[in-house]
Amino acid sequence: MYTPHSFSIALLMIITSTVCWASWANAFKLVKNYRFELFYWDYAIGIFVISLILGHTMGSMYGGPASLRENIHSADGSNMISALIGGGVFNLANLLLVAGIDLAGMAVAFPLSIGIALVVGVVLSYALQPKGNAMLLALGVLLALIAVILDGKAYSALSSGGRSVSRKAYVVCIISGILMGLWAPFVTRSMTSGAALGPYSTSVFFTLGALLSCFIFNIYLMKKPLSGAPVNFGGYFHASAGNHLLGLVGGFIWGIGTVFNLVAASFTGVAISYAIGQASPMVAALWGVFAWHEFRGASPKARTFLALMFLFYILAIIAVARANTAG
Repeated sequence: MYTPHSFSIALLMIITSTVCWASWANAFKLVKNYRFELFYWDYAIGIFVISLILGHTMGSMYGGPASLRENIHSADGSNMISALIGGGVFNLANLLLVAGIDLAGMAVAFPLSIGIALVVGVVLSYALQPKGNAMLLALGVLLALIAVILDGKAYSALSSGGRSVSRKAYVVCIISGILMGLWAPFVTRSMTSGAALGPYSTSVFFTLGALLSCFIFNIYLMKKPLSGAPVNFGGYFHASAGNHLLGLVGGFIWGIGTVFNLVAASFTGVAISYAIGQASPMVAALWGVFAWHEFRGASPKARTFLALMFLFYILAIIAVARANTAG
């Protein structure tokens, strides 16, 4: 299988994962008259299919015991279960994050959820796999957390008139953040315990777990959505080919990012790879500025928060990168 042999290549793969994690939602922005719960089925199929494609190409290069099929045959079943659970946990977290954005808006939901996820995911992953300099990693997490808060401040300053946020919205966002941080330790265990799964094998089981859990979590939210009216499968089967294609493309984008992040983690450790990967709000803000023109006519205050957000994210990436070389 292909794995990076230098930190510079691993870092490039992690940054690519950051871009992918921040960019998949653009596919949903392009769909027309299509509920997210329905779009999500194609998205979940897409992340699983792309993990299979990459696993049978990059993950099967050079053959040997580390290749995808050989690794799956030799790995402990408990590690497969751990990766499946991690995928299910991520899936629920992601669904709740989208619901939180709908309930509270991007300015509240994204910083709150991703900020909690960043701390929980990095701390627990490092506890399971203490790789890298702990002090520099902690500094990087702190800088990234500040950047996430500044991202929220920028969007808050951008919006006019303010928005009342319910207690329910805060609870949904907090639960989403905790769960979003918990999938990384499950993945860490599957890649480090006993006869471990390789990064490509982990990706396959992780995305399979996400897809299978849709039959529990997504069906429940279709029947009892946290926002909006219930929706049924009729809307899915009557959707246009374009909407289905965009769902698959969104899944492919996120799935590529996840596979690259886990492959890079085989070199850097999951805590470092996850920490840099969670710089995705910075890239999402770039999409907002240049593709969707969300900051057109924004106040100087909003632009200042946005500039500071980029600065703190850059400093965070530098600190986490140094954590690897100094570890």
